[in-house]
Amino acid sequence: MASAAAAVARGAGARAAAALRGGCGTAARRRSRASLARPLCTAPGTAPDMKLYLWERYREAKRSTEELVPSIMSNLLNPDAIFSNNEMSLSDIEIYGFDYDYTLVFYSKHLHTLIFNAARDLLINEHRYPVEIRKYEYDPDFAIRGLHYDVQRAVLMKIDAFHYIQLGTVYRGLSVVPDEEVIEMYEGSHVPLEQMSDFYGKSSHGNTMKQFMDIFSLPEMTLLSCVNEHFLKNNIDYEPVHLYKDVKDSIRDVHIKGIMYRAIEADIEKYICYAEQTRAVLAKLADHGKKMFLITNSPSSFVDKGMRYIVGKDWRDLFDVVIVQAEKPNFFNDKRRPFRKVNEKGVLLWDKIHKLQKGQIYKQGNLYEFLKLTGWRGSKVLYFGDHIYSDLAVHRDAASQLVLQEWKKERKEMREMTKGFFNAQFGSLFRTDQNPTYFLRRLSRFADIYMASLSCLLNYDVSHTFYPRRTPLQHELPAWSDRPPAAGLPLLQEAQAK
Repeated sequence: MASAAAAVARGAGARAAAALRGGCGTAARRRSRASLARPLCTAPGTAPDMKLYLWERYREAKRSTEELVPSIMSNLLNPDAIFSNNEMSLSDIEIYGFDYDYTLVFYSKHLHTLIFNAARDLLINEHRYPVEIRKYEYDPDFAIRGLHYDVQRAVLMKIDAFHYIQLGTVYRGLSVVPDEEVIEMYEGSHVPLEQMSDFYGKSSHGNTMKQFMDIFSLPEMTLLSCVNEHFLKNNIDYEPVHLYKDVKDSIRDVHIKGIMYRAIEADIEKYICYAEQTRAVLAKLADHGKKMFLITNSPSSFVDKGMRYIVGKDWRDLFDVVIVQAEKPNFFNDKRRPFRKVNEKGVLLWDKIHKLQKGQIYKQGNLYEFLKLTGWRGSKVLYFGDHIYSDLAVHRDAASQLVLQEWKKERKEMREMTKGFFNAQFGSLFRTDQNPTYFLRRLSRFADIYMASLSCLLNYDVSHTFYPRRTPLQHELPAWSDRPPAAGLPLLQEAQAK
């Protein structure tokens, strides 16, 4: 094997040398190597013009990059498309399941402000936090989903799928933490596995990183950052772990104590975005004989009023099973909790449940009993929810290094520009500078398909098959591997050796 490899290497070197020996005219005729060969066409006995070569490579790369910018700016990505992580045919799906919040129903911008303000007031009134934090208001443009929060260091950040921190996206309070401080804090930019929360977002075994996954977590991240900011600006000594727990409990109480539910029910038109497409999706599936169920953590009266508003008073006729206050994710792994029937007045009945009946509403329960009482075990179910340098280092001469420094400066500026397309602080929730985010890694693991809203289903036939796009591996990428300088590197080395 060693000799064979050497033979291949020697062959490549011979071909490279032959290309050089052919002179400028020969290289020009070899179109695939024209951009590489031209800078090396120098007078006999002189060194190749590395600076000219690098600038030509740069201009070629920049042209390709600039072609992408208009696509991003003009928002050519189809918001009605469905994107596939796995191959899946809708014709195989017999049963469709839905969450309620941010799936069947979408909320206006006022909801996160409500949650933020209510949790902030709970911090002041019940946890004795400084009344001065009331001056902070919710900023809908501050955070994105999928961010990690270091509980002990009180910093919010974006982490990629390989546990690397994206520098420039680490915030303490409302201010970005300098890259040098981040690297010193974490002894680099990699977060060890044992410090990460698990794949379900739980922080256990002393893990210090909490990931915020769902849309409801945006006010929580913003409130954490605002209170941190107040303490830091006023030189108030505090325990970050206590702050995290108090904010978490306050956000939870906004839901548990019914503050959010009562506010929405009192002014449903302010908080719920009317979506006629939700009913259209459900009707389409019903017309094709699909069974449907609804499982939500929200209470019965809240769901009923919302569904009456967006679907109609007969909304329960569309669903084979309706389950409220399911306490997900415990619903999926705790077999001990039986179902309870909820009557029209919202009263819990004590009857033993032998079958989940259409038109009725049930509370709690578990997945094991759900499959048993519906007879759906083994069926194909689709559930919808909102909760899932390189080779340049070879150029060491002074002129080349000046070129590289200019490139790095422009790369930094372009990264900041593209980050701003999505979110000024953290950029895209799907990507760091080079890699997919940890959020996308989890999304790809748990979701077969993803989309902007449920209405995207209206654009596809119920027998449509989704195919994931093939994602090239690093060695499969054509942009640099089969084009210079990678392919032409022997040319440069040969020329420099001569």
